[in-house]
Amino acid sequence: MLSLPNNLMGDKKKAGALFVRLVSTAGTGFFYVKKKTKTLITNQTKLEFRKFDPRVNCHVLFKEEKMK
Repeated sequence: MLSLPNNLMGDKKKAGALFVRLVSTAGTGFFYVKKKTKTLITNQTKLEFRKFDPRVNCHVLFKEEKMK
């Protein structure tokens, strides 16, 4: 069995994705949690999705906010 030294094993972890809150623009306080990938973080783009808000029973725009 071949054993590799620790410095060749890949000890370091890559910077992963961040979690962000997508808050409803309808003002209901409803939110989704989404994972923001490394490429979107470096581009500094804000996420916006049109998703279903059950409190107003229709699709509305959800905008990104930081997790608290």
